[in-house]
Amino acid sequence: MTAADARVPQARLVVIGAGLAGVAALLWLTRTYLFYFDEWTFITTAPSWTWSTWFEPHNEQPSMLLRALYWLLLNTAGLRTYVPYMAVTLAFHFASVLLIFELVRRRASELIGVGAALLLLVLGAGWEDVLWAFQMAWLASVALGLGALLIAQRPARIVAPAVLIAASLSFSAVGAAFAIALTVQVLSDKSRRRQVWWLVGVAVTFAAWYATFGRQAGQANRPSATNLLADPAYALWGLSQSLAGLIGEGGWIGAVLLVGAVVALAWRWTRHGADGFAIGVAAGLVAFYLLTGLTRAQMGWEQAGASRYVYVGAVLWLLLLADAAKGLPWRGTWRPALVAVLFLACFNSAVLMFAFTAAKTVQMEREAADLQALAAERTDSCLDPAAHPDPLVMPQLTAQLYYPAVDHYGDPIAGRPNRDRADFLMAQDNLRRAGC
Repeated sequence: MTAADARVPQARLVVIGAGLAGVAALLWLTRTYLFYFDEWTFITTAPSWTWSTWFEPHNEQPSMLLRALYWLLLNTAGLRTYVPYMAVTLAFHFASVLLIFELVRRRASELIGVGAALLLLVLGAGWEDVLWAFQMAWLASVALGLGALLIAQRPARIVAPAVLIAASLSFSAVGAAFAIALTVQVLSDKSRRRQVWWLVGVAVTFAAWYATFGRQAGQANRPSATNLLADPAYALWGLSQSLAGLIGEGGWIGAVLLVGAVVALAWRWTRHGADGFAIGVAAGLVAFYLLTGLTRAQMGWEQAGASRYVYVGAVLWLLLLADAAKGLPWRGTWRPALVAVLFLACFNSAVLMFAFTAAKTVQMEREAADLQALAAERTDSCLDPAAHPDPLVMPQLTAQLYYPAVDHYGDPIAGRPNRDRADFLMAQDNLRRAGC
């Protein structure tokens, strides 16, 4: 008996229950968080957005639907609470957990599907995407991409998957990995190749967007010859770190795991063959890191292991490794041994996630002190309107940008106690004109 033959009673309910418990715990742990970093760029400019602003890239990425979602949240919840923003973010994470389960269950087994869902649920190495609401763009792209792959399992369906891929790309460029995966899957099936024109239509649409708006992005992260040379090492490191992230680890252990994963997949595919889905997911995974490296490799190959990339890579690895996991024995002492391995991986990841929630809570207290300094200095004659309260935590925010945003959307620190007096005083000094 192998893992492919194993059954889990009420497996879907188990995943739903664990997923709801997990995201509820994360929502409670992040209840004191505040708006951070790139979010302030959206917040301070949102009142003056024009029709063309909606199509402008953010960090070279399409963000039409992200802007729409932020516009909706800003004009309902405002800045008074961060909880609705985190709730939306975690809802996308929850959707990805359920979709991973459904995809893996159909391709492998309920047992493997439950294991994959639990590993994604507590993916501490991907903390940045889960604990920062602005990364709802990437989580939405992942969830929509997984939805497209799931629906496309039925050969007759391509319109809905193409629409979901377009929506995924409208949140962020992460959708390109899933677009490539689906395109390869369709092309690998002779009976479906005509369907590729729907995906070509999506590609043409986004090429037109890039020609019209995407090229407006800054020059700092444009592809270069240096990036091209560094791209293979960048991609290999990213692949290894997203794989290691599944067990809450990182560093060079990822290289060992990468070799093991490649060997396991090669052995499985040599004996049983690889279908279009598996080949497509593999292509999407490799393409994700190669495309990212074209604009980020100048920062060093280690940057490929950044938490926000680990989440995306881990999702695609889970889909790939499900193939190899089908052959695992599920009898005798193998059962408790495999359960123990899964438990330890989930436990390690959950501890890592908790550690990052705690660390970010401290960071948010520092940011709260910075915003409290802005409030205290508003009527001070020594205030420098162009000053930054904290160039490290909020480099996008100045006094002259913050006050109109608060007047428009509400005060994010109203009634909040000051827990970082030292940073409050430092921010006050930063906001005052020198010698005043």
